[in-house]
Amino acid sequence: MSTQIFVNITTTDLDRSKAFYTALGCEINPLFTDENAACVVWDEQVFFMVLTHEHFAQFTDKPLADPAQSAQVLIALSRDSRDDVDVIARAGLAAGGREPREPQDYGFMYSRTVEDPDGNILEFLYMDPAAAEQGPESYLADKA
Repeated sequence: MSTQIFVNITTTDLDRSKAFYTALGCEINPLFTDENAACVVWDEQVFFMVLTHEHFAQFTDKPLADPAQSAQVLIALSRDSRDDVDVIARAGLAAGGREPREPQDYGFMYSRTVEDPDGNILEFLYMDPAAAEQGPESYLADKA
């Protein structure tokens, strides 16, 4: 079995979060969704568990960070093209997200940052396949 990733994030409004993530093209797995949590399916290997603050607090003794005020993690997800990055970013903005910074274009990599309605930070990026395999220096050398 290959490794799957389950990213746990908090929300103050579970229904709003489910609407936001389905607007990005995700599905909600009803088998692992109730009034406390929603299982957001990105693909066969990547899932977000969107948890109410009260439910999330059951899994840690540490104080919870408010994602609207603090950054604890940046979640970066690759896309198949620069256009796909723009499409998902626009969908996130239309669904109530916000873009806290300008798109970043490094030539070999293009990314956009979207915060979900709770302030959880999502970065969508496309990396040139040659740069992904050989490193950015190789890509930049080919362009010189």
